[in-house]
Amino acid sequence: MKTILTGIRSNSVLTLGNYLGALLPMVRLANKWSNEYQVNIFVPDLHSIISEVDGDLQENIIQTIKYYLAAGLEVNENVHIYRQSYVPAHSELCWILNCVATMGETSRMIQYKEKSKGQESCNVGIFDYPILMAADILLYSAEYIPLGEDQFQHIELARNIATRFNNRFGEIFVVPAKTADQVKFMGVSDGIRIRDLLTPEKKMSKSTRAENSKIMLDDDPEKAAKKIMSATTDSLGIIKFDMWGQPGISNLLQIESLITDTPLQDVISTWAGQTSYGELKRKVASSVSAMLSEFQEKLKNIPDEEVYKLLEKGEKYANEVAGKKLYEVQKAFHLR
Repeated sequence: MKTILTGIRSNSVLTLGNYLGALLPMVRLANKWSNEYQVNIFVPDLHSIISEVDGDLQENIIQTIKYYLAAGLEVNENVHIYRQSYVPAHSELCWILNCVATMGETSRMIQYKEKSKGQESCNVGIFDYPILMAADILLYSAEYIPLGEDQFQHIELARNIATRFNNRFGEIFVVPAKTADQVKFMGVSDGIRIRDLLTPEKKMSKSTRAENSKIMLDDDPEKAAKKIMSATTDSLGIIKFDMWGQPGISNLLQIESLITDTPLQDVISTWAGQTSYGELKRKVASSVSAMLSEFQEKLKNIPDEEVYKLLEKGEKYANEVAGKKLYEVQKAFHLR
């Protein structure tokens, strides 16, 4: 069976952008394809420690897994949930791939440039993050990696590393699908990028100081609705989906589409040409409030014991699969 793989860092409470842009699409894909694909949902805790963690990392990890379950993840024998640091092969393959990748290609990564900009120095983990991500993907022969558009460059790097390795040692790694095919598989016209409510030219981020710019998954539903009502739009006076010309309006349309699981084009068609921004905001605010109420109710009813059972099973599977692939790589380098 082919493999789908994804993961979300557990550095703090997730935003609505994290939920709609990464977690919910993954849950829907897993539920759709888990009878035909192996579905690997891992918690990238090694990635988490390259930056500050809000609160206790272990508590955040358990909470993140509960997010998947509260979002409706249906777990069967093909769905595997595991922690990255509980599978040592991730770290070892990362080192080996460091000896295949080049400084030039890793220094061109946009996220590295953004995170290191204006700093005298940054930790090596920020620079090496994409190589560890490549190891996360290649260990499990993952073909599809549903992620936000800000991660597409990292998938392309994983493809390049896998191709270079295979050219040197033979067909050891499955090369992930191209970005265009990743997007097509996810069922979206482009990468999902939920925008900042106050500055819609930027993506929604939990690190933004302005509280009304973001919606957190633990926000009071009524408070979240008010944030939608205060979202920045424009002065054009007509509803149109145009992420460049009308990013605020387009963001609201995208949020409505994802929350209600309605094709974006259908939502666009429903609202196209209308002039009442207030009416659109009220509809989206209602959808967000209802979603948060239902989600938070489900979340509080998931016991920790359920999560630990899933991890025990998933980590046994992950170590077996990753260990076999790592052994192939070790033999290629005459380490075994």
